[in-house]
Amino acid sequence: MIRSIRGRLLLLAAAWLGAALLAAFLFISALLEDFVTDRFDAEAAALADALIASAEVEEDGRVELDDPPADPRFDLPLTGWYWQVQAGDAVIARSGSLLDGRLQGPAGDFAGGRGTGADGAPLRVLRRQVSLPDSDAPVAVTVTAPRAQIDDSLRQISRPLGIALAVLGIVMAVASVVQVTAGLDSLNQVRRDLARVGAGQKDRLTPPLVRELRPLVAEINAALDQNASLLARSRQHLGNLAHSLKTPLAALANELPADHKGQTLISRMDRLIGWHLRRARSAGPRVLGQRTLVRPVIDDILMVLRWPMRDKGMTARIDCPDTAAFAGERQDLEEMIGNLTDNAVKWGRSQLAITVTRADRLTIRIEDDGPGMAETDAPRALIRGGRLDEQGASGSGLGLAIAADLAALHGGDLRLDRARLGGLSAILDLPA
Repeated sequence: MIRSIRGRLLLLAAAWLGAALLAAFLFISALLEDFVTDRFDAEAAALADALIASAEVEEDGRVELDDPPADPRFDLPLTGWYWQVQAGDAVIARSGSLLDGRLQGPAGDFAGGRGTGADGAPLRVLRRQVSLPDSDAPVAVTVTAPRAQIDDSLRQISRPLGIALAVLGIVMAVASVVQVTAGLDSLNQVRRDLARVGAGQKDRLTPPLVRELRPLVAEINAALDQNASLLARSRQHLGNLAHSLKTPLAALANELPADHKGQTLISRMDRLIGWHLRRARSAGPRVLGQRTLVRPVIDDILMVLRWPMRDKGMTARIDCPDTAAFAGERQDLEEMIGNLTDNAVKWGRSQLAITVTRADRLTIRIEDDGPGMAETDAPRALIRGGRLDEQGASGSGLGLAIAADLAALHGGDLRLDRARLGGLSAILDLPA
């Protein structure tokens, strides 16, 4: 079963066109055959009438031909062009091409009959039987034409007819392809617009000129609007929830002494609330049609981290094309790059490198010169709270996991590897 609309339309057009051309060829061929055979029959009938007109009855009752018509085709022997005049059972005259032969056939008048010559060649036969005054025996006139010559005439006409119909079929096939391609161009435009929406180059589909596709595009645009509205509301609710939970926790932490055992529990609750809120946000719907330049996001994050980097004497090397863009919201990109860069600044000693490359995908590599991690520790570092060194830099152990969740949400992934600087290399692979 063909699953392509274009393929189905072209197949139906080819089937219809082939059937139509075949029917036209058969119909025109039948008309041409009737025309050619009628022409031969008309010539034979004219000759038969001339032979009957030249027949005379003598005084003794015998039938003689006074002046038989002259036609050179009937003089060459065994050509299939024959005529014969018969009175009763006696042949009173025959064409020179018949030599001493005799044409046999049933009695009565008929035209377009089939017969066989002396050499076995098929013939087309016309027979007329008349009664002459003063003659007791009926006179039968038989005229034949070679069937091979009739068939040759038909082939000479059918060959150019077939060529003409074949050329017409090719032209109509090309026209069908152009017609189908033009007819489906609006669908291709919708597909291209959807790809641009997914890549963040547009936020809505352009209404098509084709009336039949307008309801479909309207429904898709409504779905895009609903997606954005739902995400905005969910983020608003999450923000309200974060505020309602974190504010009482902060007040409780301020009320308790710094060395109180409850401070540990409050810190843990605050960390878990932050994790679940971020997790819920990263697992929620994604706004389609968004596009974010990468370099401004990196610059803003480094601006925030400039004080921790200055305290450690850390330098940053940035290699990012100005046109590199992420197919998603700026807030998501900030979350991913921010968590990974913050992790690199915490663990790095003196160097930070951020390299961005763009081909079919967007690759962001964030490297430091810190202690790094063993290859076997990478999976545990990407789960919530998966800190590998509880005595190291402060943090909740959520940054890598949140970045990995957001990357997966956008159809990408996060990989951890050994950096060229000696520390950790966090590699984001995202849609461009």
